[in-house]
Amino acid sequence: MNEILGVIIAAIISWLNFVIVDTYFSLPEQPGVKGAEIIGYSIKDRGGDLSGGFFQGNILCSPDASAGTLISSIGFLVLGVNGGILAAFLVYIGNRLCADPGYAGTCGALTMTVILYIFTTFFSFTAEMFIVGMVIAIFTIQGISHPYSTKLLGQIAAKFNRSTKFE
Repeated sequence: MNEILGVIIAAIISWLNFVIVDTYFSLPEQPGVKGAEIIGYSIKDRGGDLSGGFFQGNILCSPDASAGTLISSIGFLVLGVNGGILAAFLVYIGNRLCADPGYAGTCGALTMTVILYIFTTFFSFTAEMFIVGMVIAIFTIQGISHPYSTKLLGQIAAKFNRSTKFE
């Protein structure tokens, strides 16, 4: 497979994995860890969406599905499926250390391990493509424009009925 095309597809799949898992586990609804509330309101003050700001704050302050997706890709590269499972365990430990009440990171790592197994076994993708793709996916959410990315995350949260009730 063409590496550039593979990275683009892997980035889209990784982005969907972590955004859907994190949204499903209610990251946009409320700050789950210390610091997420400050980040959410700071982004809102700069023209962003509060739900998207809470989403970004939660993934910044605790290992959620974005971290789980990236770490499982690295673990899968090193140890195969066992590396993905080990990554899920490490993310679980990280969540407990951050006093994060949720399991988005652990689930994100496990879903990514399954995705990696399927795509590397049946579709000629490599774990490296998903590592690079996940870095690109994280950059689109955290690195380009907080106000615009939080508005997109807020719209996704609304579709999942996971918008925040705070103002």
